[in-house]
Amino acid sequence: MKLQQLMSQTRRAIDDYGMIHTGDKIAIGISGGKDSLTLLYALHGLQRFYPEKFDLEAITVNLGNPDFDLSHIRHLCETMQIPYTVVKTEIAQIVFEERKEKNPCSLCAKMRKGALNDAVKKLGCNKIAYAHHKDDIVETMMMSLIYEGHFYSFPPITHLDRTNLTVIRPLMYVSEADVKGFCRKYQLPVVKSPCPADGYTKRQYVKDLLRKLNLENPGVKERMFSAIINGNISDWTPRIR
Repeated sequence: MKLQQLMSQTRRAIDDYGMIHTGDKIAIGISGGKDSLTLLYALHGLQRFYPEKFDLEAITVNLGNPDFDLSHIRHLCETMQIPYTVVKTEIAQIVFEERKEKNPCSLCAKMRKGALNDAVKKLGCNKIAYAHHKDDIVETMMMSLIYEGHFYSFPPITHLDRTNLTVIRPLMYVSEADVKGFCRKYQLPVVKSPCPADGYTKRQYVKDLLRKLNLENPGVKERMFSAIINGNISDWTPRIR
């Protein structure tokens, strides 16, 4: 995938759901993975010519893993002239060493989001851009069906009442395959996740299941995605165009 194609799909999502308005200061949560770095490129590219003028901040929540090298990401942000903040925490120690959680993802995600939201507020941002792509939306729907028994996936826009922040998901029309292709083409400085649970989660199980379903029934993921965006899910705001 070329940068122009990435920006086109990202802009379509932003326009369809009214994600960005003039004066917004948007924090991009940078995990170091392929998705968040692709989002960084997309919003940085759009920032130059999008009619609604907005500012960007890049933020990484460091969970406390000692081998988490962010120097290349810091250099990339400097090249793009995007301010970059690293929030140091001890989340990994709490989750894996002190609490020794058997299912660590929920607690880790809750603590990570709390640290991110606090940093976002301190930097004066009013919105957070998450790097959830099309496959994430479909996987979340499948997890909801399998483990909770209802048809749901997270919406393009979420307002967080407690913090008065708005979460946007500009990569919602971009497939994971295209994200991988973009990363390879532009040689993004991806940092491998140091999480010991990486690759052994319920989401990974659903990802593998969907891959098998799509091989046996070509196009099934696209049809599922269409069902989601047209499914009148309760907290999804209607498309504005």
